[in-house]
Amino acid sequence: MNRVFALIGIASVRFRFLIVAAWIVVTVVAVRTLPSLSSVAKDTTSGFLPANVPSIQAANMAKPFQDVSLGTATLIAVRPGGLTAADNAAIDQMETRIKGVNSVKDVIDLGISQDGEARQALIEAQVADFGGASPAPLVDAMRSAAAAAAPAGLQVHLTGEIPTLVDNANSSGASQDRTQSLSLLFIVLLLLLAYRALLAPLVTLIPAAIVLVLAGPVIAQAASAGIQVSSITEFMLIVLILGAGTDYGVFLVFRVREELRRGLSGSEAVVQAVTRVGESITFSALTVIAALSSVALAQFGLYQSMGPSLAIGIALMLLAGLTLLPALLAIFGRAVFWPSDIKHREIERVGIWDRIAAVSTRRPAVTLLLGVVLFGGMAATLLSTGTGGFGDISPSASGTDSAAGQTALNAHFPASTIVRTAVLFQFDKPVWGNLAELQTAQAGLSALPQFKSVVGPLDPNGIPVTTAQLTQLHNTLGPARALPPVPTPAQLAATGVAAQLYNAYRAEGQLISPDGLTVEYSAEVSGSDSSSPAALDTVPGLRAEVDRVGSAAGASATGLLGNLEFSYDIRQISASDLLRIIPLVALLIAILLAVVMRSAVAPLYLVASVVVSYLGALGLTGIIFVRFGGDAGLNFVLPFLMFVFLMALGSDYNILVMSRIREEAHRLPLREAVARAIGKTGSTVTTAGVILGGSFAVLAVATSGTPGAGQIQQIGYGIAAGVLMDTFLVRSLLVPSVVVLLGRWNWFPTSLGVDQGPAPVPVPADVEASEG
Repeated sequence: MNRVFALIGIASVRFRFLIVAAWIVVTVVAVRTLPSLSSVAKDTTSGFLPANVPSIQAANMAKPFQDVSLGTATLIAVRPGGLTAADNAAIDQMETRIKGVNSVKDVIDLGISQDGEARQALIEAQVADFGGASPAPLVDAMRSAAAAAAPAGLQVHLTGEIPTLVDNANSSGASQDRTQSLSLLFIVLLLLLAYRALLAPLVTLIPAAIVLVLAGPVIAQAASAGIQVSSITEFMLIVLILGAGTDYGVFLVFRVREELRRGLSGSEAVVQAVTRVGESITFSALTVIAALSSVALAQFGLYQSMGPSLAIGIALMLLAGLTLLPALLAIFGRAVFWPSDIKHREIERVGIWDRIAAVSTRRPAVTLLLGVVLFGGMAATLLSTGTGGFGDISPSASGTDSAAGQTALNAHFPASTIVRTAVLFQFDKPVWGNLAELQTAQAGLSALPQFKSVVGPLDPNGIPVTTAQLTQLHNTLGPARALPPVPTPAQLAATGVAAQLYNAYRAEGQLISPDGLTVEYSAEVSGSDSSSPAALDTVPGLRAEVDRVGSAAGASATGLLGNLEFSYDIRQISASDLLRIIPLVALLIAILLAVVMRSAVAPLYLVASVVVSYLGALGLTGIIFVRFGGDAGLNFVLPFLMFVFLMALGSDYNILVMSRIREEAHRLPLREAVARAIGKTGSTVTTAGVILGGSFAVLAVATSGTPGAGQIQQIGYGIAAGVLMDTFLVRSLLVPSVVVLLGRWNWFPTSLGVDQGPAPVPVPADVEASEG
């Protein structure tokens, strides 16, 4: 294995200029020819649910009531003090102009608010695929059409599904730029402190920056093969590439500096460093790739969209870490570390990590016991911390036009803030032949304590209609959807139907399907806070009650469609994925650890150490966000994502530390080998851990104010806490204590003899001569 990485190191030094040029050319070509990552990203969570989930089945039942190819927007105009006749004339003109915009299918005026200060209209537009071509030009055209007819003093906003999607995408783009800039600034400052050199931070970051630019187009191209991409993936890719990529760079650069201090030349130091830590970097990346790739087996599409995409990014980072970074180090040579001292030292200095290692190895049992008590206490808090969730998270980004429009809607049309659930019944025969079924369903639903109010075919628009009237209207007027919005007096006179009943029957088109087989009721759910674990727990009982009502009414199938139900289904499928994926991820990482450690014992306690760290970090996150922050519960994705990331990223430091312990154990007694390894890798692991943990914390800070910021902040701070605890406590104290306690059993079934260790790899003369 050493020989393989020695050859990689030699090739990276010998062909260093060619390697740098190749990376630059490939990146430029990819950016210019491949699609962008944002063009294929989805912005919803319900769109990631499998077809067999009850909420998706209910959505399929509701298809007769909506054209799934149409998106919606809401135009709202407001004048404090009351709309004038000129305002209403201008709004009429706005609606006419918007209706003339390409792709707009209909504009439906919804009337004036009760306070007389606002008026709204519903816009339906053809949007083939929100995740593909951006609807931004459509939104811009509608806003321009409205602004052209708006008189002075009239506040006009466009909000709703399509405008919110566009505004959120723009806000997310700005947030991604902010995340990237803050992450780079944080990493550069930290590396300056760690290296005490001017050029080393830039050389470490260049490969990560190039991979970050390259990974987006490559992942977007992979999306054409069926890989899903979510908007969260875009944020996580920035943090993971910059954080993990810098970690791999730190592993190599610190080892190069160590080899230079041992008296090697620049080229020799690079080759020797790649030889010694190349295996650690490779297996560190492979553990992350294995963990993320296994997520592709999850049922929840949000996880599927993150795993393979991020694995591609890490694979590119591994390639850059083994080729581009050594090439850059070879080009700049000793200048990388100027003005720090890298002169050859006969006597090594004793640092803080040497002292810490001496203490932890002197009393390993006490150190281990204290660590288990600490992490066990934090993990115990999970017993009383619930897991919340969400359905389709699409709040408007603060400061946008859609956010202002939603605020105006909430203020002037309070009914728009009521959280409602669609209750669907499917029958084997058209209900027109037996309208008593509707009466049974209405009475059954109204009697349920979970519903505050129910609107259905017998009271559309709040106008009561008897079954006899409904039968007569159907026989007289025909299909409700075929009726014109405003009947002429002659039409009303010919049919003998009052205008009020005509309008009520026309509304039946949104409650009874054209074939009469599906009926929809709109119910206001009591206490419907879709983020509350207690509210989510009511969904199974509510579905059972609706099934009972449906059976009594003769329905063959029932469904509930709303944010509460989506949230429950997402939480359930997320929990199911967690139970299925955790063993697989743990097994894959244990196998990789066994290979790199040449041991069957070490992987057992190394995986266990990551699990302990994970539970402790999850408990700490619950304390911060639920106990002190007032959140209803931990975000449903947090347990899953924290496990995958901490298991994979925590194993990076396991591999680096344990590989160095094994290397030192070739020539020293185990206790001394552990102390020396921790002393040598302490600064590396600390720097890498703070960079990675800080990058996730920067993610949480940078996304403040963006849609879904709460969930991203929990993920960012949670993973940051886990990485930092793993860095300073688990990897640096607890694992060394276990190694000392187990002694020679660490390496079972192999054995380590005390010798001089692996011999330095000779560098070919032509490579040594080419040192710049």
